[in-house]
Amino acid sequence: MASKLLLISVFVLDLIAFGLAVAAEQRRSTAKIVEDSEINYNYCVYDSDIATSYGVGAFFILLAGQALVMVASRCFCCGKALNPTGPRAWAVILFIFCWLFFLVAEICLLAGSVRNAYHTKYRTIFGEQPPSCETVRKGVFGAGAAFVLLTAVVNNFYYICYSNATENRHEL
Repeated sequence: MASKLLLISVFVLDLIAFGLAVAAEQRRSTAKIVEDSEINYNYCVYDSDIATSYGVGAFFILLAGQALVMVASRCFCCGKALNPTGPRAWAVILFIFCWLFFLVAEICLLAGSVRNAYHTKYRTIFGEQPPSCETVRKGVFGAGAAFVLLTAVVNNFYYICYSNATENRHEL
């Protein structure tokens, strides 16, 4: 039987990571061009960097949840072999998908955090092309949040199927 405490713990961690990713999407940096009339330059001024912290927090919390599931299931690869049953087949499929969703979520969160933290530092002279005030694209953290949620669901189903497969191993 799957450990209910582990399932709840991992789901809560993933839910916190999801909330942080959504908050990062809502609070990602914006920039505006400011003219400095004394020096005759245009430059970019960025607002709060809190989305970077939210994204990094979501990254590490999701990593902790994934680590808990993988340690509890011995990363599916280590330990005694499971008998070829239905739960084992589902565990294999869900194992692949949970890692795929996890990697995509982590890439989105990390890329969004790095991009959100990047602020252009150059200036342009009045009359020239205004500076490019680059910011993270809308939806990067949102995609990360969606994949965090998919990871949470698939991780829990994977662990349940893995637990059922280990129970079948002991019965046979």
